[in-house]
Amino acid sequence: MAVADTVVVAEASAAVAARVALVAGATGLVGREVLAALLADKHYRAVHSLGRRTLPLTHPKLTQHIVDFAALPELPRIDDVFICLGTTIKVAGSQQAFRAVDYEAVVAVARAAYAQGATKLGVVSAMGADAKSSIFYNRTKGDMEAAVSSIGYASISIAQPSMLAGNRASLDQPVRKGEIWALNVSRWLGPLIPANYRSILVTDVAAGLVQAVKAGRPGVQRIHSGALQGAATRT
Repeated sequence: MAVADTVVVAEASAAVAARVALVAGATGLVGREVLAALLADKHYRAVHSLGRRTLPLTHPKLTQHIVDFAALPELPRIDDVFICLGTTIKVAGSQQAFRAVDYEAVVAVARAAYAQGATKLGVVSAMGADAKSSIFYNRTKGDMEAAVSSIGYASISIAQPSMLAGNRASLDQPVRKGEIWALNVSRWLGPLIPANYRSILVTDVAAGLVQAVKAGRPGVQRIHSGALQGAATRT
């Protein structure tokens, strides 16, 4: 390889390794795993987190921003943004409060990051997301997907996981009895359940989303739960 070619390759590698990421929702099940993956990834030189409370974590690459998602401050310059915000109607207390997180906060972060130069977006949605659905949860997720897809990102990766399998107690989140029952049924029935509807490890969702954003395929890619299965073993 000629010297000039070597310099070009070195400069390209340095540019890739110089990327800056932002994670919104790093206190949640998937967000925690996304943040851990980015901090360990040499592809990123800096990682910013957005949240309502401080993370019990320090790292040379990490800068934490405690924010009100309804009134976001100007964000730093960003290349890749990962949005893992989400709640339930039961926890939120009302449909309006749920939509404030799963639609309004997600779209606000996506727009604010785009304004600061982000070109690649990764979002956690859900199986069944459909703006025309009669089910409020699915309709809200579908509305969110449509909104972020219209912002102007060069590459958008939308993860649509089924029921999440992860340790909620470790995050001081309420343990959901119905969810425990459903997860156990999913494990027992295993291969009898279509891949898209089996419970899925949060590590697989996080790994699949990070892989998709780094790949940066143009346009909007929706990654169904079946395709996310096993992603953590493909890193």
